[in-house]
This record gives sequence, C-alpha cells and structure tokens, in this order.
Amino acid sequence: MNTKNYILFDLDGTLTDPKVGITKSFQYALKHYGIEEPDLDKLEVVIGPPLRDSFMEFYGFTMEKAIEAESKYRERFSTIGLYENEIYEGIAQMLEKLVSQDMHLAIASSKPTVFVEKILEHFSIKQYFEHIIGSNFDGTRSNKAEVVDAAIAGFGQVAKENILMVGDRKFDVIGAHERGIECVGVVYGYGGEEELQQAGADYLVYTVAELEALLL
Repeated sequence: MNTKNYILFDLDGTLTDPKVGITKSFQYALKHYGIEEPDLDKLEVVIGPPLRDSFMEFYGFTMEKAIEAESKYRERFSTIGLYENEIYEGIAQMLEKLVSQDMHLAIASSKPTVFVEKILEHFSIKQYFEHIIGSNFDGTRSNKAEVVDAAIAGFGQVAKENILMVGDRKFDVIGAHERGIECVGVVYGYGGEEELQQAGADYLVYTVAELEALLL
C-alpha cells in the first residue's frame, strides 16, 4: 500500500470496545417496550449501524417508534453507557506515532458527535484528530457515506487516493467505497472477517499492531 497520509477512523469497534455501554443501553430501551433481551452477546449486532435502523431491522419497530426508542437508549447511554467502554490496547501509542509521522487523522463515526468527543476526551486521545465528524441528534448524517463525505471535506482539497478509512463493520467499507476511498477492515472489532470480506474491504488486519504496521 502506498502510504496514504489522511486517515479516517471509525470509533466503536475500531479505536474502543464499547460493547458493555451500547448493549446495556439498548437492553434498557427494549425493556421500556416490554422486550427482555438478557443476552448482551446477541446485541453485538447493534454496534456500528445507526441505532434507529437496528430497532427497525431486528425488532420490527416503525420509524416513529424507533426514534422514540433511540431517545430512551440515550437516557442511559449519555450518563452511564458512554463510559462503559475500553480503549483497545496499543491504540493511543499508534495514534501518537501516526501524528509524529505527519499523518492527518480524523474521526468518521455514526455516533452523535457530542458523544464521540466525550469518549475521545475520556481516553485522552482527542488531540490526535484534526476534526471529529459524527451524526446529529436529529438522525441526520447517520448514513456512513454522509459521515465520510463530511470527514473528507474537513481535510480540504486532498486527492481521494491519499485518504483511507479504517473501520470494523460493512457500513464503514460501503460508506468509504461510495465516496471513492479505500477501506481497512479491522477484524478485531464487531463485523468479523466474513462480513468485511463480503463488503469488499481493501485490506484486513487482525490486531492493532498489524493496523499500525499497515498505516505506517
């Protein structure tokens, strides 16, 4: 891979492991509607895509009900779930190295921007990113291609062949490809090898160390 010096990172499942916070908050929202889902592993599928899509796809909610459920989810997530999260080992050191090698980094996440910023601050890695793009609370810009678009625009006039997306779900790969940039799929996240391969990830890495080696 020619060194691409503009890199967009997904957050959940790529830089941090948000499983506990996301699945417990989703469980909390379901419970409000009388749906018991005791198995947090079953809820791993909701890590990555826009929340309202998951309420509709997996639980048959209407759009109206899904929007309502999303705000129920945020009741718990905004105060507790946000911090039930761990940064993957080696990520902070990798970001520091990339920036020291004159790489330009940004975040492209489907999570609301305000939550993304709080999480990056919590793990003391916010300073490595030139800009942080997430979704809006009203549900706009939750489609990954729109997020990628805004993140690319933040770099100014940069050729797309110099930009790379890094993410763990098919949504990251599809969103990047829709905007004409290559994508690294991180298998250690929540999509897994098969999902990333089927989506057409340009590169696959299995560990943070492999990701660092590829990017540098």
